[in-house]
Amino acid sequence: MKPLTYSVYTFEEMINNNYLYVDKSEYYWDLVKNGKGIYFMSRPRRFGKSLTLSALHAIFSGKRELFKGLAIDSQPYDWKAYPIIHLNMSDGTINSVESLADAINDQLNYHADLYGVSLTNKSISLRFKELIYGLAGDDNKVVILVDEYDKPILGNISNNNVKDILAELKGFYGILKSCESKERFVFMTGVSKFSKVSVFSDLNNLEDLTMDANFATMMGYTQEELEKNFGEYLRPLAEQQKIDYGDFLAKIKLWYDGFRFEKSAEAVYNPVSLANFVINRGDFRNYWFATGTPTFLLELAKSSNFNIEQTLTEPVSELAFSAYELNNIDPLILLIQTGYLTIKSTIESAIGTKYMLDFPNLEVKAAFQTHFFAYYTDKIPTETDGFAFRLSELLTAGEAKQFIDVFNSFMAGVPYDLHIKLERYYQTIFFVIFRMIGVYIQAEARTFDGRVDAFAAYGDNAYIFEFKLDSTAEIALEQIKSKEYFKQFENSGKKITLIGANFDSETGKITDYRIE
Repeated sequence: MKPLTYSVYTFEEMINNNYLYVDKSEYYWDLVKNGKGIYFMSRPRRFGKSLTLSALHAIFSGKRELFKGLAIDSQPYDWKAYPIIHLNMSDGTINSVESLADAINDQLNYHADLYGVSLTNKSISLRFKELIYGLAGDDNKVVILVDEYDKPILGNISNNNVKDILAELKGFYGILKSCESKERFVFMTGVSKFSKVSVFSDLNNLEDLTMDANFATMMGYTQEELEKNFGEYLRPLAEQQKIDYGDFLAKIKLWYDGFRFEKSAEAVYNPVSLANFVINRGDFRNYWFATGTPTFLLELAKSSNFNIEQTLTEPVSELAFSAYELNNIDPLILLIQTGYLTIKSTIESAIGTKYMLDFPNLEVKAAFQTHFFAYYTDKIPTETDGFAFRLSELLTAGEAKQFIDVFNSFMAGVPYDLHIKLERYYQTIFFVIFRMIGVYIQAEARTFDGRVDAFAAYGDNAYIFEFKLDSTAEIALEQIKSKEYFKQFENSGKKITLIGANFDSETGKITDYRIE
């Protein structure tokens, strides 16, 4: 069997060192077969963007021998070598316009030295243009590959100078439009998609493949690719764990599949998670999330009072997949673009398509919820995991009073300055707790007479919650009863428990509650 890797991102190195490579070259052929192409695609981190660009680099270098036996090798392609400018915008530490210019200049100078071109201008934009014209000459065209185009922005998204960095990049990328006559092929990748009125306002000729059905499975592995390429690795692991192979595949799918990049497209597996899983001999745990906790996303969600429960229970419009602006960042759009939420199903209506979103798989769901909850409460993930497990035991036993006691003991350790004096903050904490422990929950659920804060069903028990902030539990309980929020569970055969609870915004604890 060929060795596996999750740390090699260069196509040529993978092939020359005989690593397993899942053939995606049919997509590369679709991109390069035309005489010209200027493309953009965003995908979550660790999804194969760098590997894709390095494969395209090899194609435009005329290295046909690397593709022997792959799909593109049988296509009528001329394998002509072109001068290539291959930029990786994640290189170097960038925290200012000056350090951005230094990092880009290093790469421009490398390419200038490689091809023997002299660069005389001072600004990075004009030096970029000078390099393109120098490589193209009078009768040639240039291939330009830009990896992680948005890293300088995302890496500084909470810094005051991020707009200055964006403005500098806007001018730099705008050169691609002014030099179009000198370009054979352009491909840009990144994690996020900024609006065309910001980074790409001067580059409106890009063809966006991000949600193109024809390229939805170009990165990541389909179920067929998994079984065809990884079967010889997975069957022995199933035998070692004494699990039926079909059941083993189903469990792998539950953990690592589920990323969907177009409404009708097949879902794909994260390639880094899958390679890690096999290399670690079938150990089901978090791999993708562990490569980088999205701190800026967690901070954005908390500071904007993001309604995570509504996002996971109600359909959203196509606007959720839009590009965004720095002065108006929607956490929902970023969560989708960065891969923490994905399309689970669609609802067609007279006014267009609606989308149901959820976490792609168990790996992302468990890790994100744990870190989300830990961030909200200033705890470490192991603390929140243990806390959630204890609550699940109490819910199973129907011990509502002890549930609240344990919750209060946990919240007593949350620093005062983290408490947000909004009912939504406490509703969010409850929602995430229940999702963490696998409880069916509807937050802000509609009833025939209004909305109840939460329905939760667990085993033989059903819980109806109504929360108040700086009020009384009696008022909360009376609202449940007067509006008969419990009606939907009356014929379920479950024991119904009504809980009216009041949060104290100063302490973050439930200071008053009524249970019936």
